[in-house]
Amino acid sequence: MSTLTFQGAVGEVTGSRYLIEVEGADRSYRVLLECGLHQGGKGADEANARPFGTLARQLDAVVISHGHLDHAGLLPKLVREGYSGPIHCTRGTRDLLEIMLEDAAFIQAKDVEWENKWRKRHDKPLVEPLYELADVERTLRLCKSHGYGQPVNLPGGVTLVFRDAGHILGSGIVELAVPSGGQTKRIVFSGDLGNPSSVLMKEPEKLFEADVVLMESTYGDRDHRPLDETLEEFAQVLAEAHASGGNVLIPAFAVGRTQEILYHLSVLYHEGRLSQQMVFLDSPMAIKVTELYHRARKSLDAEDLKVLNIAASGDTGRYLPILRMTRTVEESMAINRIHGGAIIIAGAGMCTGGRIVHHFRYNLEKPNTRLVIVGFQAAGTLGRQLVDGAEKVRVLGQELAVKAKVHTIGGFSAHAGQSQLIGWAGAFRDKPRFYLVHGEPETQQVLKGALAESGIEAEIPVYGDRIQL
Repeated sequence: MSTLTFQGAVGEVTGSRYLIEVEGADRSYRVLLECGLHQGGKGADEANARPFGTLARQLDAVVISHGHLDHAGLLPKLVREGYSGPIHCTRGTRDLLEIMLEDAAFIQAKDVEWENKWRKRHDKPLVEPLYELADVERTLRLCKSHGYGQPVNLPGGVTLVFRDAGHILGSGIVELAVPSGGQTKRIVFSGDLGNPSSVLMKEPEKLFEADVVLMESTYGDRDHRPLDETLEEFAQVLAEAHASGGNVLIPAFAVGRTQEILYHLSVLYHEGRLSQQMVFLDSPMAIKVTELYHRARKSLDAEDLKVLNIAASGDTGRYLPILRMTRTVEESMAINRIHGGAIIIAGAGMCTGGRIVHHFRYNLEKPNTRLVIVGFQAAGTLGRQLVDGAEKVRVLGQELAVKAKVHTIGGFSAHAGQSQLIGWAGAFRDKPRFYLVHGEPETQQVLKGALAESGIEAEIPVYGDRIQL
């Protein structure tokens, strides 16, 4: 019998990893589904540093649902430790991985450089990064990209098909047909399911056949606000910020959320409802991703793009004329001389680093600043502290009083809400086995109860659980 072992994103939102072992006629085959980075808190660092051991050389194939680091951020570490087989993903994911993984390697190099300076002064053993740029380059050479709906043959007689998850560019629902005990068992992994209300992405595909379903549960305890209400609140916050004379800070995830926020700012601009005259995209990675989205716009939602094309008379350069992309450190530092009237979009999305924390130093202690949180903030992150109402936070070694007004606008989420998750799960026929992954424990319990009310029984696995297929 073939088996599936839960090795990550169980009882937590990040660190996605599942091992499928297939009993072949001659030997066992191993397929790794996801290879994600753990994010948030000290435990995450320890989990990321843990060696893959013999697994890296035993794997026959790796499958990645999409390019977010919590799903693919440890790929170069796997390669560094000896993996040399194929990495299967969609075309959009391959393009995003190049940006995401190179950026992750660069940040690690900087962090390790600073850490080792301290360690040398205190005569402590030096540390190494999880991986370096050379590991990323080798990883990208192993990537095999595929279109949606295209069957792919994997070792051990496994067949892979990607379906559109509607989450970010290239995001996929993973469908695997796995030989097991003389039968073929169908595993469906939702990846991150998109929010149908989100702009630019198409709706997540519904599937109907499965024996085992791994379903994300990030927002399994609630529904998002309707988009029109969310946009109205967003516009109101921007208007209030302008009236108070302060800046607006938006910690944004470089992939997906940034492009969605820019879209809505463009619509407000063309409607004459954007008082600010300066919008800064202050994230080199987000700039690269935005440019990638622009090149790949044929794969985006045509109706959403039509709105902008009409407003801008077909000139993509007029989508948001007041947008300034600040690539260099010097350009980023210059923004801090602006004391009001600017919208500053910067990473990291959970405020765990990046340029947003530098803008906090200059803006967080001002009562006229508006901090707009537009994405999920994992437990243990600075973003979560701010959402939870912290009056003081530590930023770059300095304690700051939080005097800025913090707004959490959840309707922009690129994840499906509870009703959408239940609707997606309800499309499957013949009651497959459901396992909830990618969620905090309390959230998963709420979703489990809501699914049960709809006649769907789901289990919540823990790390190391192994099931027969």
